Amino acid sequence: MGLGAGSIALIVIAALLIFGPSKLPQLGKAAGNTLREFKNATKGLADDDEDVKKKDTDVK
Repeated sequence: MGLGAGSIALIVIAALLIFGPSKLPQLGKAAGNTLREFKNATKGLADDDEDVKKKDTDVK
């Protein structure tokens, strides 16, 4: 269930009609920032899990 070129073109055209060309860069920047924050948060959770596992093995 991948996105083909036609699907992506349809999404871009719909976004242009809904938001207009002046808003798209702002929306893209906001989406990028949101994804970056989510990635950092999930990485932080994974690091915390590794720390807990390491402490558990050190205690035993």
